[in-house]
Amino acid sequence: MRLERFKMEREGLVEEGQEVEISERSAVTGQYTYLVEPSVAMSGIYRTGNRIRARKGRIRKIEKTEKGYYLVVEVPE
Repeated sequence: MRLERFKMEREGLVEEGQEVEISERSAVTGQYTYLVEPSVAMSGIYRTGNRIRARKGRIRKIEKTEKGYYLVVEVPE
């Protein structure tokens, strides 16, 4: 298992423990970003070697920071 962080703009869209779907967005440059569907939160940029291969995950924690909300999602490797 691996933990990944996704930025969420508004609270209350998902709950800790909830299973979520993850979709991949890719560019020709070999960089990838991911969305927790339906467009709840977005990841940072990943290179090909660090891609998230799983399409489902479970929310382990929702963090509130000065910059907004972050989901910590556990995904299988």
